[in-house]
Amino acid sequence: MSSQFVYVTYIRTTAEKLWEALISAEFNRQYWFGMHQESEWKPGAPWKLVFEDGRVADMGEVVEIDRPRRLVLKWRNEFKPELKDEGFSRCVMELEPTGETVKLTITHSIERADSKFIQAVSGGWPKILSNLKTLLETGAVPAMAK
Repeated sequence: MSSQFVYVTYIRTTAEKLWEALISAEFNRQYWFGMHQESEWKPGAPWKLVFEDGRVADMGEVVEIDRPRRLVLKWRNEFKPELKDEGFSRCVMELEPTGETVKLTITHSIERADSKFIQAVSGGWPKILSNLKTLLETGAVPAMAK
């Protein structure tokens, strides 16, 4: 059994701008509550999500990268023992241009039934992606969402 979370949103931007927003540490900080990602962004490269104070929130590796269409990460929580104990999950980010928008699909899954980790990301991803959409479309993230 596995657990899975899927989120789809349409963002008025280009695939290239959305891609940069997804992988740029400076851009991440603006919509990911001050956190940012670090990686060389090539298959097999280490990947981590870092808190503002430098602590590692999540880590893993880049599994697949097809710029600007698809990014697959091996992903494990590092700061909550009960989530870390569940092991690695898989996060797939797919970008599909559709007219003046880009369809962004996030699929986060783990080979574990009733995963607490998937429950956690199912609350986090909508907030993060809402911030990302607002930032790309308006140039700012709402103050209450930072």
